[in-house]
Amino acid sequence: MKITTIGLDIAKRFFHVVCCNEQGRLVRKKMLKRVQVLAFFQQHPSCLVALEACATSHFWAREIQKCGHEVKLIPPQHVKAFLMGNKNDYNDALAINVAARQPHIKSVGIKSIEQQDNQAQHKARELAVKQRTALCNQIRGLVAEYGMTINQGVNNVRKTIPLMLEDESKLLSETFKTILRQLQAQLNALDICVETYSKVIVETVKHNATCQRIQTIPGFGPMISSAYFNEVGNGSAYKRGRDVSASLGIVPRQHSSGGKDTLLGVSKRGNSYLRCLLIQGAKAVVSRAKTKNDKLSQWINRLVQTRGHNRACVAYANKMARMAWAITVSGEEYSPV
Repeated sequence: MKITTIGLDIAKRFFHVVCCNEQGRLVRKKMLKRVQVLAFFQQHPSCLVALEACATSHFWAREIQKCGHEVKLIPPQHVKAFLMGNKNDYNDALAINVAARQPHIKSVGIKSIEQQDNQAQHKARELAVKQRTALCNQIRGLVAEYGMTINQGVNNVRKTIPLMLEDESKLLSETFKTILRQLQAQLNALDICVETYSKVIVETVKHNATCQRIQTIPGFGPMISSAYFNEVGNGSAYKRGRDVSASLGIVPRQHSSGGKDTLLGVSKRGNSYLRCLLIQGAKAVVSRAKTKNDKLSQWINRLVQTRGHNRACVAYANKMARMAWAITVSGEEYSPV
């Protein structure tokens, strides 16, 4: 019988394949070693191949596409509902296969090499920022044990450490000062890492036409536009701008029943990193809107008066995501009305 869909459960070494026909009947299942995967799909007639959107899935999706197949990445939370029986690799692959045939389940866009490169830059920078924050908290905690305090913030730690090392009051022992000097060197190294990654991201954005157009929207800078491009790409995976904002969790949650619509706070689903950047960009625009008189600022100021500052920031972040999608798809630049 002709195979129309293949569910592939990817792993580090052993991959499991489940093949189904047009009626959804199981036709074949097979375990593949990593080196056998591409050879299997090169020899197999073209069909729909479904994978769970997880680690390494974008790489395998691109490679399987090169073999002539249509590839669909399924969000993991939707696959779980179709898992029957005990959890094992074959049942996981079958659940992926079944989920891929559901027309109401939206697939994840396959990232390009350029998107993954940009994403790696952001992830490396995010890691360095987290390590720097953890190091500063560690320094503040250690210093507090000697009866001295440092205010919150990386800048305060940078300014206070040299003063403590020069202090002759003997509150800090020479042994601890030696440790503090080493921690200071670690902090300086992390500062260099964060600055280097930031410069790389800014330089990359300069050569990306989509990011350049997105930056014409108020609130978008190099960091936000690059992160947005990593997530949305060319926008073809979304039908409309609201789908983008919904995928980023900046639309209301719904709890409706009996014909009565009930909207709650924002859902906070999807990419929390990009959502955080959009909110920060929106806050910068909202805080400056009170001194301006253009239509966008008037709309923001009305929201601030009626709904409050925070809700106005979230509302504009939603609008930013929608406008960015429209600009990405149309190829135009932002034009204030």
